[in-house]
Amino acid sequence: MRIRDILRRKGNAVATVRPDATVRELLATLAEHNIGAAVVSPDGATIAGIASERDVVRHLHEHGARLLDRPVADIMTAEVRTCEPSADVHDLRMTMTEHRIRHIPVVVDGRLAGLVSIGDVVKSAIGELESEREHLVDYIQRAP
Repeated sequence: MRIRDILRRKGNAVATVRPDATVRELLATLAEHNIGAAVVSPDGATIAGIASERDVVRHLHEHGARLLDRPVADIMTAEVRTCEPSADVHDLRMTMTEHRIRHIPVVVDGRLAGLVSIGDVVKSAIGELESEREHLVDYIQRAP
């Protein structure tokens, strides 16, 4: 299975925030879309970073409530791993597990084309396992 298959099912909409948006605005975006991370982008197409609930919590511990009025650029992860729609889901799952990454932007020609979460990847793996199980059960039931 390929990442494009996941995007086909879930869609390619990606919540983004500008690097100069406040952490408070980031939290509003996360809450509005019921998501755990947003891509930080100055134009909605290029990737400057990614900011997650975890980033907020880690920095909130250090800076307190004044963090809420600081720019997202101060807390975002600037080194962002990305993938292309043609990437293999199994390979991406391994990358996400090894590097403890929960969200990976999908890019086409250097432009944001989607976002895949670890939940999306796990859901696809479960779907594949269920499909294999159904085929095996069908095969066994047809056997003479």
